Parts: sequence; C-alpha cells; structure tokens
Amino acid sequence: MAEVSVDANGKLRVHKIIAAVNCGPFVHPDTIQSQVEGAVALALSAAMKGEITIAYGATVQSNFDDYPILTFDEMPEVEVHIVPSNEALGGIGEPGLPPVAPAVCNAIFAATGKRVRRLPIRATELKRT
Repeated sequence: MAEVSVDANGKLRVHKIIAAVNCGPFVHPDTIQSQVEGAVALALSAAMKGEITIAYGATVQSNFDDYPILTFDEMPEVEVHIVPSNEALGGIGEPGLPPVAPAVCNAIFAATGKRVRRLPIRATELKRT
C-alpha cells in the first residue's frame, strides 16, 4: 500500500509504504525490515527517477553521479508487517521490490484520477490542467 500526494504542478511525494511479507519461518525480524526498506528505496528510485537514455548508440548514464536515486529526505516511512508462517523458507531478498511501483501508481490514480502507464513517473503527466 502506498500513501501519496500530488501537488498542482504534478510533484509526487510518497509519504508511506506499508508492506506485508510472508517469507516463511524467520529468525531476525530486523533484517527483514531492513531488507524491505532497501527494496522500497530501490523500487521508488526506479519508478520515480530511473531512466536510461541512449545517445549516439551508447548509454548517457554511467554511474550514480548521473543516474539519480532517491535521497534521504525523499524516502517515505516504511511499515513492514511480517506474516507468521509455517510454510517453507522463502527468503526476503527480492519480494519487497516488485509491488512498490504498482502500489504507487494506484495511489496516484486514487489521488488524481490519472493513470500512470509508463515509468519513470513524470510530473508533466500528473500536472493538473
């Protein structure tokens, strides 16, 4: 679940992400929390800023100095709920990443009535006209 706001200029702010994870039996819940927080940061970076452009047959972006990622002040609150489970061990490496962009895009639709159909999310597409 994502809680967002969009101002009149289309500036998106993600305030909160709530994640429920079922990774089977677990030992260290703090590690699970950290893993999901990192996945959210990576997913939001890709959804809101991640763009690879090509010029003259080569990528323009070469490293993190010209490929923007989420900054600390842009990071939303992340609430993680670990589902108690006796299922087989599943791990927690990647499951926190894929649902973030769809959750944010659905929250944008709920807030603005505008559907996001491609990433990264552009303020120009969210701007009120």
